[in-house]
Amino acid sequence: MTAVAAPRTVRARYASDLALAAFAPASWGTTYVVTTTLLPADRPLLAATLRALPAGLVLLAVTRRLPRGGWWWRTIVLGMLNFGAFLPLIFFAAYRLPGGVAATIGSVQPLVVALLSLGVLRVRPARPVLYAAVAGTGGVALLTLTADARLDPLGILAMLTATSLMAAAIVLAKKWGRPESPLVMAGWQLTVGGLVLLPVTLAAEGVPPSMTGENVLGFAYLGIVGTAIAYALWFRGIDRLPPTSVSLLGLTNPMVATLAGLVILGQTLTAWQIVGFTIALGALVAGQTLNRRP
Repeated sequence: MTAVAAPRTVRARYASDLALAAFAPASWGTTYVVTTTLLPADRPLLAATLRALPAGLVLLAVTRRLPRGGWWWRTIVLGMLNFGAFLPLIFFAAYRLPGGVAATIGSVQPLVVALLSLGVLRVRPARPVLYAAVAGTGGVALLTLTADARLDPLGILAMLTATSLMAAAIVLAKKWGRPESPLVMAGWQLTVGGLVLLPVTLAAEGVPPSMTGENVLGFAYLGIVGTAIAYALWFRGIDRLPPTSVSLLGLTNPMVATLAGLVILGQTLTAWQIVGFTIALGALVAGQTLNRRP
């Protein structure tokens, strides 16, 4: 009885870890809708700064923990990879690329993580998991790309760089482990990224003349739900799950973004988009099943 119960407990815990980690990319999938409906227009750096810095400072105040020893420079590295460099590149790409192109490029992250894991962690992902990652990219392409999608070279470069930075952060976090809870780690990195972004934002965009109630609501949602809570759960997932499992969860981002567009913006899906959604969902499920711990 005990021998049977133990594997069930492990599977249940693994499923719980997956579900909590998936909340992060799922919440990020709502960013486009929130940005277009609630945030002030043409303020990408302001959006990035207000996502990172307030959430980081609040988490620091709540946890009251600071890095020690070598974790100072590691926090700076991870904070730049996850926020200080990543967020501006993402917003830059978003302003120069259609959402479908950006989502398709972002969906190659599991393949980048697999490559970096091989070199840094000496972990060789199972071939079926790689097939699932490739299928996921194809599904996202069918789901999000349109015939009139423009391919801006600088936007593509920015998105590829951002995707690679987050992939590197996943692998390094797995290699280094964590000295504190995911909530503490999120506070450290968000603060680092926000402090780097603040002077750049003030110099490039300045302070907006006014803020509406909708703007405040949008920034509060992105800061609390899409950043503080989401990244704490994301870092928890990185700590507990295989690297490719975490990166494959990123497929939930474009799927949730599509569903949000359907429900909130009144968009519709073509037959090919339905096929793409099905393929991406199947790749996500298959990849997690194949990567599941015994």
